[in-house]
Amino acid sequence: MIRLSTLAVAFTVAAGVAQAQAPAAPNVVRGVVTALDASSISVKPAKGPVQKVGLTPSWSVAVMKPVEMDAIKPGSFIGTAEVPGKDGKGRSLEVHVFPPGVKMGEGHYAWDLKKGSMMTNGTVGTVVAGKKGSRQMEVSYSYGKRMITVPANVPIVQIAGGTRAQVKPGIPVFMVVQKAANGQLVAGSISIGENGAKPPM
Repeated sequence: MIRLSTLAVAFTVAAGVAQAQAPAAPNVVRGVVTALDASSISVKPAKGPVQKVGLTPSWSVAVMKPVEMDAIKPGSFIGTAEVPGKDGKGRSLEVHVFPPGVKMGEGHYAWDLKKGSMMTNGTVGTVVAGKKGSRQMEVSYSYGKRMITVPANVPIVQIAGGTRAQVKPGIPVFMVVQKAANGQLVAGSISIGENGAKPPM
């Protein structure tokens, strides 16, 4: 059983997510771990200098485990980085499936995985088979809904709990971070891929 608190910080965005408006984009840090101690982690992003992020005393680990397309089912709560098309529909770059009963970061808001990309977190409604192994899914959130295509070749992962021992130098990580009053970036959770894979979001 995965506790809500285990994954909360990783996917909680600014206050007001449940309001009838798009929330602000969260601050994220991605890269490869260069150093780690009890209170901080240093990460080398794909571009730019190493970033040092403080860790809360109760920091946790979330593991992204690859799953098949069938893991996306009506009633599932998912997140997907997607690129809106001219027709208003989205096209997934990745999909992460939350554990049963866990709903975080609900809404549709700006994301930085790719230029012009958005993040949509919500409850899956209808799921229909599309062309070339893709799926068409309806995703609803508190202030709207979207039709999104999930291509057959995009990564789909299930979020599961992990241990601190799995985070070590050389491992790719993803973090949602907050900025403290002193300007330091702080995270309460670190997301990693299974067996050292890069988290897709």
